Amino acid sequence: MAIDFRKVSYSYSALKKNKKVKFAVSDVNLEIAEKDEFIAIVGHTGSGKSTLVQLMNALLVPSLGEIDILGTTINPHVKVKLKPIRKQVGLVFQFPEYQLFEETSLKDITFGPKNFGIPTEEAIQKALDVARLVGLSDDILKKSPFAISGGEMRKVAIAGILASNPDILILDEPTVGLDPFGKSELLKLLKRINEEEHKTIIIITHDMEVVSQVAKRVIVLDNAKIVYDGDMKALFKNDEFLINHNLDYPEIMKLMRSLKERLSVDIDIYQYSIEEAYQELSRVLGD
Repeated sequence: MAIDFRKVSYSYSALKKNKKVKFAVSDVNLEIAEKDEFIAIVGHTGSGKSTLVQLMNALLVPSLGEIDILGTTINPHVKVKLKPIRKQVGLVFQFPEYQLFEETSLKDITFGPKNFGIPTEEAIQKALDVARLVGLSDDILKKSPFAISGGEMRKVAIAGILASNPDILILDEPTVGLDPFGKSELLKLLKRINEEEHKTIIIITHDMEVVSQVAKRVIVLDNAKIVYDGDMKALFKNDEFLINHNLDYPEIMKLMRSLKERLSVDIDIYQYSIEEAYQELSRVLGD
């Protein structure tokens, strides 16, 4: 496994004997493969989502337990070099465009690999390669990142992480603040990176529509613990679990459920995209 959590807990307060400590994540056991996974991490504010991914990226070190990250073991007792791990596991923070600062988009993308010691000419070539991958034109690369659209800025920020060629890509709320077109384009990009580059992608999101459109596997956190780790479609069929953990359904499922009740027809409500819903409605109602 690329990432392997073994009984991992983390507290933002120092552990002291005979003192009760609140853990942001508690007793986590988790395995993530290096290739082809597309994982959504969901849960309410304060459930431990951001802490969990910062542990995956070695921005945080476990208070208890240990994590293997691409061959390096991290625990509270042994100091290891963390910078190589942060290159292998790229983390794109929420609103990453706020971290852009260079004169041009190309320079911003180039900054990441240069920071990891890649020579300038090679870093520029890597930047140009990932810019094409994420769909950034030469014209955009020449512009200031503050003179382009929000969706394009988000792509520049993601390209800046991809230019360092991480094995795993983690994104915190990647679609927040984007308009519907920008959101759709970004999700298509992430799916393409996952399917064509075979990179494991992990996203934190509160948007169940995003979960239903891209995730193969879903991890649900509640009160610092993992309460679900499994197939996306199986999650949305578990009504009792969703109700107990106050999780919503994707909008397309809500629509299908409403049509089933209004039309009194036998519609399979478990559809996860507009295309799937259209096919199901065509099957039931005819063209």
